Amino acid sequence: MRSGALSVLSPAKLNLFLHITGRRSDGYHELQTLFQLLDWGDQMVLTPNQSGEITLESNDVGIPPEENLIMRAAALLQCGTLGAHITLHKCIPTGAGLGGGSSNGATTLVALNRLWDLRLSQRQLQALGLQLGADVPIFVGAHTAWAEGIGEILTPIELPERWYLIVVPDCHVSTAEIFSHDQLTRNTIPIKMAAFFERDSRNDFQQLVRRLYPKVDNALEVLGDFGEAKLTGTGACVFTSFDNATQAREAKEQLPEEMTSILARGVNTSPLPTELL
Repeated sequence: MRSGALSVLSPAKLNLFLHITGRRSDGYHELQTLFQLLDWGDQMVLTPNQSGEITLESNDVGIPPEENLIMRAAALLQCGTLGAHITLHKCIPTGAGLGGGSSNGATTLVALNRLWDLRLSQRQLQALGLQLGADVPIFVGAHTAWAEGIGEILTPIELPERWYLIVVPDCHVSTAEIFSHDQLTRNTIPIKMAAFFERDSRNDFQQLVRRLYPKVDNALEVLGDFGEAKLTGTGACVFTSFDNATQAREAKEQLPEEMTSILARGVNTSPLPTELL
């Protein structure tokens, strides 16, 4: 076991598009998406010890410990007297479609694998991550990627640098409600990567979410004045992209004062420390 605390950024993500291409017999949905990692997210500090216990300190009290992906991820790796104290400073909103919980779980797997000197491969960690949720493997893979299957079949991809203005509506979108809704499109024909770059894609959840959540609809309307506005994932957040930070900041300054927004840069490689990858 290694000594000393490890401070890491647990990054957010955007779904640049999201197609639902079918539904499996076990209830999981088949999909296609492009995960764009961001240089912004939650801050985590992990300190290993020999207590045999995992303790979590956080400014986010909304999720019971037994449902928290940090605690569940640590439990998947823990053995013997291995323990850790984890501090989470939560910045990514819950239910936003930015992958906060999945990122936290993945960061826990990657960091504790290093701190506890377990020497599991990235592929082994991704398999464990899939037990926690379909979005966890992308964060373990630590690279912007094209995803298929239920999100676990990943193809790393290099994208040109873009800056994103993300609006956070004051509402929580229920993933379970949206996935089970009878008006959700579930038979989108799979596309090739080239079709995405030719702008032949969408978020299959967007029209449904904007009908059910007026605040999301309003955010899409407002952001639409600056470029193509999109919903990310199945959450509430919407975004548009810019060529550079200056353009993104100028657009942010024009948003209504009551709108909560985030500026972030898209990155191809996760901001996790190189020695963890």
